[in-house]
Amino acid sequence: MAALLAEAAAEFSGERVPVTAVVPVDPDDPRGAGFAAGFLPFALTSLLAGVLLTVLVPGRRARLVGLLGYALLAALAGTAVLHGWLGVIGGDLAAEAGAIGLFALAAAGVVAGLGALLGGPGLSLGALLVFLVGNPLSAVSAAPELLPQPWGTVGQFLPVGAGGTLLRSATFFDGASAARSVAVLAGYAAIGLVLVLVGRARAPRPTASEITV
Repeated sequence: MAALLAEAAAEFSGERVPVTAVVPVDPDDPRGAGFAAGFLPFALTSLLAGVLLTVLVPGRRARLVGLLGYALLAALAGTAVLHGWLGVIGGDLAAEAGAIGLFALAAAGVVAGLGALLGGPGLSLGALLVFLVGNPLSAVSAAPELLPQPWGTVGQFLPVGAGGTLLRSATFFDGASAARSVAVLAGYAAIGLVLVLVGRARAPRPTASEITV
């Protein structure tokens, strides 16, 4: 947003406007594009994890173990890539890992839960929530305020939007204003785990047409 405002001010005034970042981003990622590009693949990966656990893994307990294992793996891999390798986030490692892990559990869990409960239609609904609708409304690459309203606000109550905001808060603002995002993700994770427990232990394999949105 600072870059957009600086460009707009320069366009109207004809002069370069100095910008002082209170919380600067990484010098190699001045517009936050690396943050968005590094985070959004977790949404697709979580969607696929939920689908595969529903289709390939029989048994409620095994799916729960798979979801928890995936969340742990996502937390470790996410911090290793975004913090260690790419360097686009530089906050507290534990907070960043917690944010990524909670998002992964929420996204994969709600997909697996809906799939266990409803089969193919549930997987389609999960894909809508997590990726096809949740991704465009997430504002991970910008800010919710820059999206048409009320869609910017709606996106913050979907897994990807809440996950991106939580990771940004944990990385740059020491967790400030993260309570809503934590509550949203925890709610999705809890609902997903409950649906896995009460859903079918062996969900029928959906056809390609059933999971096509």
